[in-house]
Amino acid sequence: MKKILKRIIIVLASILILWMVAAALISGDCKYEKSISINAPIDKVWQNTNTLKAMDQWSSWNDLDPGMKKDWTGTTGQPGEKVCWSSTKKEAGQGCQEVKKVDADHKRIDTDIVFLTPYKSEAHAYVTLTPEGNGTKATWGFTSKIPYPFTIMKLVMNMEDAIGKDYQEGLTRLKDLSEK
Repeated sequence: MKKILKRIIIVLASILILWMVAAALISGDCKYEKSISINAPIDKVWQNTNTLKAMDQWSSWNDLDPGMKKDWTGTTGQPGEKVCWSSTKKEAGQGCQEVKKVDADHKRIDTDIVFLTPYKSEAHAYVTLTPEGNGTKATWGFTSKIPYPFTIMKLVMNMEDAIGKDYQEGLTRLKDLSEK
């Protein structure tokens, strides 16, 4: 019995060591973005992306809880504009998003997001617009860091499966709103 227990401990310790070594070899950097072509002038699309309140009009995550509580602070469209949300629905959770930079010349807005529930995490999100013929290409994305030793999850995580549908839905709404 002692021998079996010793072997189980050795196997479990070996698995843990293997996990820790593999996780140390995998970068925690995470990036995802999706783009859409919009048949509207860049300045019109910019009006739908240059503030958190404008982006809230096409956010697919509002569908998770249409009744979620939102608190807005700061000056709309300026660094410091912030929205914090709170929902009783686990999928929507709680968190805050704050504008860090608005570049009207290059049609880019950068925000930081802090998710408090269902688990604490942080991300840097952005929307960029570039001219595309007579229309506009909108790119929505984020970067984040997966903490060690959870970096190993990148081996099985598929961002397209996890959030691709939500990003596509949001961008399609942005397209519909901008092409009106």
